[in-house]
Amino acid sequence: MTTIHRPLGDIRETAHRDGDDLLSAGLGSSGLRAKPPAFADAAAPTPHELRRRAIHANWNGIADLGPLGGYGTLYGGVPNVPGREYQAFAWIPGAHSPHRVLAQIPDAFDARARCLLIAPASGSRGVYGAIALAGAWGLPRGCAVVYTDKGAGTGYFDADSQTGVRLDGARARRGDAPLEFESATGHGVAIKHAHSGDHPEADWGRHVLQAAQFGLAMLDRAFPAAAPFTPSNTRVIAVGLSNGGGAVLQAAGLDQVGLLSGVVALEPNVHVDGHGRAAFDYVTEAALYLPCALLDVRFDAAPFARVPTLLPAWRARGARLREAGLVAGGDVAAQSASALERLFAAGWDEPTLATAASSTAFDLWRAVGATYTSAYLRAPADAMPCGFRFAAVDARGTAVAADAATRAAWWSDAAGIPPGNGVALLGGSDASDDPTWIGLDGLRALWRGDSAEALRLRASVAATAAAVPRADLPILIAQGEGDGLLPIMFSSAPYVQALAAAGRAPTYWRVPHAQHFDAFLALPGFGERHVPLLPYGYAALDALWAHLANGTALPPSRRFDTRPRGAGALERAMLGM
Repeated sequence: MTTIHRPLGDIRETAHRDGDDLLSAGLGSSGLRAKPPAFADAAAPTPHELRRRAIHANWNGIADLGPLGGYGTLYGGVPNVPGREYQAFAWIPGAHSPHRVLAQIPDAFDARARCLLIAPASGSRGVYGAIALAGAWGLPRGCAVVYTDKGAGTGYFDADSQTGVRLDGARARRGDAPLEFESATGHGVAIKHAHSGDHPEADWGRHVLQAAQFGLAMLDRAFPAAAPFTPSNTRVIAVGLSNGGGAVLQAAGLDQVGLLSGVVALEPNVHVDGHGRAAFDYVTEAALYLPCALLDVRFDAAPFARVPTLLPAWRARGARLREAGLVAGGDVAAQSASALERLFAAGWDEPTLATAASSTAFDLWRAVGATYTSAYLRAPADAMPCGFRFAAVDARGTAVAADAATRAAWWSDAAGIPPGNGVALLGGSDASDDPTWIGLDGLRALWRGDSAEALRLRASVAATAAAVPRADLPILIAQGEGDGLLPIMFSSAPYVQALAAAGRAPTYWRVPHAQHFDAFLALPGFGERHVPLLPYGYAALDALWAHLANGTALPPSRRFDTRPRGAGALERAMLGM
């Protein structure tokens, strides 16, 4: 079992009652739907203000809270849940930087049906990055929830001011307090996921198991008369989505001693040796080919596939690909058709590519590729591969030293991977008609090439593969068939096939018309075409709890009969549940 390697140091305990609860920091549904709560002093927000804004940002980054989406009426809810929080920095063996762990224990914790949810953040988000999934389901039911940023998060280190993030979320200079992350870089902004010198993705499962231990220890602290809280008397459920889903499946493969009682994974970033494709493979493939492929006429109506400012560079991509011998054709139409055939041959399908137009337009492939490459190669912030770097920028996109107000909001507002919140991804580009080609071609070469650096990167990617879980561990997995970031045919489907080959039988739910980002459903063209995935996550947790608490059989694998809402509001029947 993974154990706490170093002393945790300070454990910060705070009470959250009387207008400041665990689930929404007192904002409630209306406050979460409103603009982010303001800081009284933008340059020096209080820990209370930072926490409230971080909870607001993470709800809005994960859930569809729009008026047509049905949150709080058809599914989910944001009730007032008073209680306590316990927060600490924890290290796994050999780590250079900690992962942040945070336990939320409601006042109405049900000591008769002891329940602890372990919730790694989605994406590279901060520690509250799974609150809309795990917190929203568990806290109102009297479960405790413990979160981890799984070695990523928003504790950016600013080398120009030599400041990072304290345990309470406020910024401090190096040496004045223990910091979430420190960097030796002389200038610019360092990101923990990319620049810690660790390989956090390979340790996601260990972060989850250590967070479980922290949660049990904090229950002992909160209820000493009822201690000890152990896996034998407390149901420990690991639940996550996206990278968090991959993290709980990694933990499932590591947990051979019975720490976990069950696992729920939504849209997981997961692969098993010999089954599926590693995300770095298809991310770099998409980054290179999709700008050209999406120019095919069949994507004319796809959201974000025809952004006027992007089209010149997308057209130039076809010429670059042809020069490199990667596509054929003498004009845009022929080149886009050739690129599309390359992607179809690699396993992509048309609906997934249509949804992936948003990731292409938002430049997510490049941001993810640059960040993960640095993590895989353990590169410092001033020596990222392919010429990339992160820096604070002004309104014109020019690198500058970040001001105090910009720095102060990183921990609460950022999503863990720039660009955003005044930090940009720079470098890896030139002044050509297709400026991002040079960096993206370099990233792809690290996957396809045979240089020493490429071999080292692929070894790091191999270390992220999940192992087959123990035979008696209940696992439920749900993924949208329209997931354009972590396509179902590369991630959950082959994972389930690998488990079946090993004699495991997880519950596997395929959800037509669901894509990766519920929060995108408020964007033009998305809500009309897609259904949210969070309802299936809550339903999976309901089913797992019924199985663990009452012995109810797990539901069967299935494909739901969904239909998108069109221009109107979501209706329950559209979810096919």
